Amino acid sequence: MTTSRPSRLGPGPPLRAVRGLLLACHPGPTVAVTVLVTALAVASGRDAAGCALVAAAVLAGQLSIGWCNDAVDAARDAAAGRTGKPVASGAVGVRTVWAAALAALALCVPLSLASGPAAGAVHLTGVAAAWAYDLGLKATALSWLPYAVGFGSLPGFVTLGLPGHPWPAWWAVTAAALLGCGAHLANVLPDIPADLAGGVRGWPQRLGTARVRLLIPLPLLAATTLLVFGPPGPPGAGGWAALAAAGAFTAAGPALGRGSSRVPFAAAIAVAAVDVVLLLARGTVITAP
Repeated sequence: MTTSRPSRLGPGPPLRAVRGLLLACHPGPTVAVTVLVTALAVASGRDAAGCALVAAAVLAGQLSIGWCNDAVDAARDAAAGRTGKPVASGAVGVRTVWAAALAALALCVPLSLASGPAAGAVHLTGVAAAWAYDLGLKATALSWLPYAVGFGSLPGFVTLGLPGHPWPAWWAVTAAALLGCGAHLANVLPDIPADLAGGVRGWPQRLGTARVRLLIPLPLLAATTLLVFGPPGPPGAGGWAALAAAGAFTAAGPALGRGSSRVPFAAAIAVAAVDVVLLLARGTVITAP
């Protein structure tokens, strides 16, 4: 008589492919950007339906960007031994990831335009910039530009969907673009040696690891300054406290992390967190006067 025993081989191929597809979308940044922009929509006064549309459009756009990135980089990731990448490890096929990226992009178009032609055009411009990064700009000295355009488009997507379709304030757009540049530096920092070995020479790779570690907090600190002094009226105690905290984090990163990349990276994340809180706090005044 034989008895059946549970398999210890792990999930079957279909489940493994689904899990690989979910991981290939860069779930951390995808969720973070979606939550941030949705929260900004709530803070700006968008109604429940408008906030839901913002969330759906941003999620679709971010999914398409993440899947495109992993599909384009599949061969390079495999050559670099990045077994944590689902496509490179064989958990999911390149064609499947390309199909998912294109489907998410197709869905992003009507979802973006549902907030209005101007808002939709601005968001789709940011998504197009991110795709341009994935498809080749990441290996050039202009690798920072898609991040600046992509993040800088987000306040406009939110405000142009409000009644009257107001443009975003210049300081909100500039601060968001600076956040994008800081995100680009922080995202690339751990992969600079492997990128250089694979022939990728974007802006951070040309600067080198040591310079990038020092530079990461600076655009984020500049964004903090804009978010504190850009809105009308005096900064207030909260604004001064945020600026002091961001300055302390910026100084602490290089001072405490000379032998490690983790401390400067953590300091940059702390400054970015301050910027996000400030941006959300300014949600009701991010429209141009």
